[in-house]
Amino acid sequence: MKTRRQYKTYTSEFKTEALALISEQGYSVQEAASALNVTTSLLYSWKQKAEEHANSTVNSDERSELLTLRKEVKQLRMEKEILKKASAFFAKEMK
Repeated sequence: MKTRRQYKTYTSEFKTEALALISEQGYSVQEAASALNVTTSLLYSWKQKAEEHANSTVNSDERSELLTLRKEVKQLRMEKEILKKASAFFAKEMK
């Protein structure tokens, strides 16, 4: 029987401190990763997300509304596809 891999989760405070090692204390990504016992790719990922968030002109309220709207759009597209398939099915049945 296969077991699911358990991924370690990190708090936002830990991520902030890890990025501070790089940006404020002059550690290289490799040095910080070794010191914190995480992979360099994970640190690069956190760094990229932090930079995207810093460059974003959207505040937290707008961000949450955007996520809600994207979820709604996804739901509506799925419903539209279902209706298309249903109408095609019934059109075929009527012939």
